[in-house]
Amino acid sequence: MTTALATAAAIRAGETTALAECEAAIARIEAGDGAINAVVVRDFDRARDQARAVDARVAAGDTSGVLLGVPMTVKESFDVAGLVSCWGFAEHADFVAREDAIAVQRLKRAGAVILGKTNVPVALADLQSNNPVYGRTRNPHNLDRVPGGSSGGAAAALAAGFVAVEIGSDIGGSIRLPAAFCGMWGHKPTYNALLSFGHNFPRTEGCGVALNVIGPLARDADDLEALFEVMGGDALARPAPRGPGDWRILLLDPHPNVPVQASIRDAIEATGKAFEAAGATVDRQTPLLPDLAGQTASYIHMLLTAMSRGGPRADGGPSTTLDGWFGLIDAQAKCRRDWGRLFGSYDAVIAPIWGTTAYPHDDTPLGERMLMIDGTPYPAGMQMALPGLATFPMLPATSVRVGTDPDGLPIGVQVIADYNRDWTAIAVARAAHDLMRS
Repeated sequence: MTTALATAAAIRAGETTALAECEAAIARIEAGDGAINAVVVRDFDRARDQARAVDARVAAGDTSGVLLGVPMTVKESFDVAGLVSCWGFAEHADFVAREDAIAVQRLKRAGAVILGKTNVPVALADLQSNNPVYGRTRNPHNLDRVPGGSSGGAAAALAAGFVAVEIGSDIGGSIRLPAAFCGMWGHKPTYNALLSFGHNFPRTEGCGVALNVIGPLARDADDLEALFEVMGGDALARPAPRGPGDWRILLLDPHPNVPVQASIRDAIEATGKAFEAAGATVDRQTPLLPDLAGQTASYIHMLLTAMSRGGPRADGGPSTTLDGWFGLIDAQAKCRRDWGRLFGSYDAVIAPIWGTTAYPHDDTPLGERMLMIDGTPYPAGMQMALPGLATFPMLPATSVRVGTDPDGLPIGVQVIADYNRDWTAIAVARAAHDLMRS
């Protein structure tokens, strides 16, 4: 399908209209979403009104806006005035937001036309997308497989070709993992780089959840960059342009004590060799690597505390004391400094996001779920160490497809960069994608 930037350019040039593009996107959703169930809150009539307003502006000579007339959807957890924001909770299925989230305001100012909202798991607390309000979302590459979570509906809508761009959120891989499972682009920004107001638990006006960030997903790298800029990423410094041979890269495969399927490990190694062939510096080990086992333990503790908002933890562990919380913050600060020292020698780290490609639907609680990895069952929960590589030290990470597994499913990896070096992560991910595609 046409990219978001190409659609905006065509509308700007008078080659099409916002209403025509809106109608085409609606037709794609209505024709193809029955089995996938990605777009679960539909706002087509108001979208048509938005598109007509864009066309009126264009007719009057105003063609401003990076996303001029581009039809898109947003993750259900973002407030959109007049639409339900229930996060998959049955008890909040009647909650209607009164104003747009900051991110949605930015999208509309850039000219985007919001068609509706995409599916999530309950409380955004799973790596698949199924809930009692909207039901199950399926991966367009294989309907028997999960699209990931919690931005699973977002990634599925992209992979199905319904829309070109989407927005999601990430605390435990919730942008990166769906993007990887569906073969799309996704970027987890540096913590607090983008304003997340309006992405709160239903019926709250909270300050957000520790570790959680919002960010862009897209079918195309140029669209990902443009959407990140619109969301506020334009404030971050960009690296000087470089060729693929100019980067210093560390391959992290696999994470200690976390199994990763052979096809993913092979794809990471192939990516490293492609960079080496282009002239890049590529290492596979370094004494600069932080204590990853300790980092994972602190990350899981902080994640469970944040998700429970200080109450009893989902794993049955005790509530975290105030003293314990400050201890976690201290550990996080040290972890960030340790990664900063590593990034004195490397521009980016390429690592798995998850130990498998898209796996079969499984509603077993995450703490009890098992994954088959090359024929051997392993606890799914131990895989949380992989998205935690970037989340706990608050680092940016870009999900990029670098291959296909023997079942025909996308293989995605994450490219992690230093704090506030989001554009470096995206640039190295682009280089990896281009090298593995050539």
